[in-house]
Amino acid sequence: MTYLVLGAGMMGSAVAYDLAKASRTDQVFLADIKQELAARVAHSIGDNVTPMQMDVHDRDRVFPAMSGVDVVVSAVSYSVNEELARIAIEAGVHFCDLGGNNDVVERQLAMDADARARGVTILPNCGLAPGLVNILAVTGMRQFDSVDTIQLRVGGLPQHPRPPLNYEIVFSAEGLLNEYLEPAEVIEDGRIRAVESMTGLESIAFPAPFGTMEAFHTSGGISTLTRMLEGKVRNLDYKTIRYPGHCEKFRTLLDLGFAGAEPVMIGQTVKTTRELFTELLKRKLSTGDKDLVLARATITGNSGGRHRELVYDCVDYYDESTQITSMMRTTAFPTSITARMLADGAITRRGVMTPEECVPGEQMIQELAKRGIRITTRVDEGQK
Repeated sequence: MTYLVLGAGMMGSAVAYDLAKASRTDQVFLADIKQELAARVAHSIGDNVTPMQMDVHDRDRVFPAMSGVDVVVSAVSYSVNEELARIAIEAGVHFCDLGGNNDVVERQLAMDADARARGVTILPNCGLAPGLVNILAVTGMRQFDSVDTIQLRVGGLPQHPRPPLNYEIVFSAEGLLNEYLEPAEVIEDGRIRAVESMTGLESIAFPAPFGTMEAFHTSGGISTLTRMLEGKVRNLDYKTIRYPGHCEKFRTLLDLGFAGAEPVMIGQTVKTTRELFTELLKRKLSTGDKDLVLARATITGNSGGRHRELVYDCVDYYDESTQITSMMRTTAFPTSITARMLADGAITRRGVMTPEECVPGEQMIQELAKRGIRITTRVDEGQK
C-alpha cells in the first residue's frame, strides 16, 4: 500500500511513523512545504518514508502526488482540507484528515455524491476529539436497546501541573482559545442546543495519581455527532478535562477581556488583546513538560430490560522510547489506523462521512492496544 501524508509537523510525523512502522512493505510519502523538515522526519522513521517538498496550495503539485497513492492523510491546517478533499475526489483516492472546524466539515460533507460517484471515501475528523471518542460513543450505543445519555470527556494535560493554570499547551494556543470561546453544541432532552463554553463545571474521578479532576463544556469536541444522534439519545455532551481550579482562573481572564478584539498599542505596534493573550499563553504555558491524555466515554440506557452503564476509559502517557507525545499518539494513531482501514478494505462505504459512521470500533480499540494505547471497558448492570 502507498500513502501520502501532507504535513511533517507533530501530527503528520506521527501519522507517517505509524504507517511506516505498521508495515515495512508499505510506502509512505511525507510532504511538507519545508523540504528539510520532511527529509529530517523521513530519515528518522525509516527507508520506506520518502520526503517530498510540496505547497498544499499548489494544485498542480498536489493532484499528481495524490493520483499515485492509495490513501491521502491531511495533517495540515483545516483551512485547506476542503480543497484537498475536492482534489482527492478528482484524483480518485481515499482521503482522511484531522478536522478542526465544523464549517469546513459541513462543506466536505456536501461533496458526498461526487465522492460516491468516484468510488472513494472522504473522512474528516479522524483524530481524538472529534474522532476516537465519537467512534467509542457509537460503538457503545450498539450494545443498548435504547440510549438515554452519552457523556464524552477528554483532556490533554501536563504530567506535572504548574500554577497558576495547571496546564501546558499541547497543540496550539489559538486552538485552545477557540475551544474556550466558541459555543458548544449539546443534546438536551432530545433537542440540539448551544451552550456557552467554560460552563457546566463538574467533578470527574480518575484512578490515582489523578483523583478528582474537573470538566466543562468546550466547543468542537464532537463536531457533527449531535446531528447524527439527534432523536436517538436524550442527552449528549462533550466536556474538556482539566486539573481542579483551571476553569475558574481561565474564565476570570476571559471575563476581564484578555481574549477580546480591542486594539492595544504596544510601542509602535497595534495588537488586539486576543493576540497579546495568545502570545502570553505560548510563552507561559510551553514549559516542555511531558504530557498525558485522559479520555472517557460513558453511555447509559437500557439493554434486555435492564438499566445499563457502559464506560470506556483511556489514560495514555508520553512515550519515552519514541519521544512521541500522548496528544500526538491519541490523535495521529487513530488517523493512521483509519487510513490503513481504507487501504485494506476494512472500510467499504463510499462517499463523505465522519469516522463514527463507518470505522469498526472494536477493531480500532484492538489496533490502538497494539500501539500501547489501552482503552478499558467497564459495565454496571442495574435491575430490571
